[in-house]
Amino acid sequence: MGITAQSLDALDGAVTVSQFRLLRTLDGLGRVSCTTLATTLGTAASSVTRLTDKLVAAGFVARGAEPNNRSIVTVEVTEAGHDVVTAVLARRHELLEAVLDAMTPGQREQAASAAERFAALAGDRGTAAVESPVGL
Repeated sequence: MGITAQSLDALDGAVTVSQFRLLRTLDGLGRVSCTTLATTLGTAASSVTRLTDKLVAAGFVARGAEPNNRSIVTVEVTEAGHDVVTAVLARRHELLEAVLDAMTPGQREQAASAAERFAALAGDRGTAAVESPVGL
């Protein structure tokens, strides 16, 4: 959590951790309905609406509607929002690299093994290889 907070510090409070989580998820999904976004995040639609309102006001997310059903509200990341995601992830990688550089090769191997096992037990097998700290 410390690295996440430090990564967001580079934005001078432009987004919170919760807003960044939504923004990063949405950046990966592309244009989707608010319902799909809420389901993906595992949160209530009302929470997604509140977070999205703030991100729309900041210019990081744009709202729209399905062409065939205007009652379905869609959201997508703007270019500015994508730039935020890119900047935060780049800063996070820098911070993780600094931690890994301070470790011995054996410690890095142990950390990678523990992270992979943790991800597998948590049911996150698909992201274990992508998010593994030794892959930086």
